[in-house]
Amino acid sequence: MRKFGLIGHPVSHSKSPQIHGAAYQDLGVTAEYVAFDIPEDNLAKAIEIMKVNGFEGLNVTIPHKVKIMEYLDTVGEDATLIGAVNTIVKEGDRLVGRNTDADGYMESLLGALRQSTLANSNVLVIGAGGAARAVVYGLTKHDANITIANRTLHKAEQLAMLFSSANVETVTIAEAEKQLAKFDIVINTSSVGMYPDVTNQPIDVTFLAMEALVSDLIYNPLETQLIKAAKQRGNPVLTGVEMFVNQAALSIFHWTGLTANREKMKAEVLKHL
Repeated sequence: MRKFGLIGHPVSHSKSPQIHGAAYQDLGVTAEYVAFDIPEDNLAKAIEIMKVNGFEGLNVTIPHKVKIMEYLDTVGEDATLIGAVNTIVKEGDRLVGRNTDADGYMESLLGALRQSTLANSNVLVIGAGGAARAVVYGLTKHDANITIANRTLHKAEQLAMLFSSANVETVTIAEAEKQLAKFDIVINTSSVGMYPDVTNQPIDVTFLAMEALVSDLIYNPLETQLIKAAKQRGNPVLTGVEMFVNQAALSIFHWTGLTANREKMKAEVLKHL
């Protein structure tokens, strides 16, 4: 039996085991997918789990996407440019870090907008962690005007410096709320609103333009407080399910060389939400 898994902290909310299980069954691959709750100070254990127990690949989620890079033998180009890893691939005796978040998210965003480019679009990215790195990287490839908002401005500035050649600026959350009317797209990459703290909202959308799209990378709950607030105003929204499915399918391709059925994967995660 082939072995794959997920490391993060916490992971009890994750639907990755279900979505991967459905994908492997549909592909005819005999495999198991296990979620491991690994505290930040014990990442070495994740590497031990992978090497000793015969795992061919691991997904990496909050809060390990940046720190895990220190424990890998090499890191792929996208993951290097993003500065974060969400997929570990075992290639022989080497552990290779990759990132499927950027491509997975941009596929879902451009699909929702029915556009092939984001040139001249003003995009607000909330958060400055590993997921934000992937989103900002994807946005820079599509020529967006990017503003990063974070409660700790220094972290936003550090992220912006990674993409200094692009049109990226930084603000606090409070400043972003004052400027909200200028944004065409608002993307939450933070964990604010994720299960179990589902009543929290990363930003007040009161002054958001009515045509602006609101996107949340969180998929559990399916409709976060941010998504609910945007829908109540009549704004178009994009939940985290599409990105979740896309990045998972790309991870499966890295591990197996097979193309998973994304519609069946999406139906599976929706069933559990």
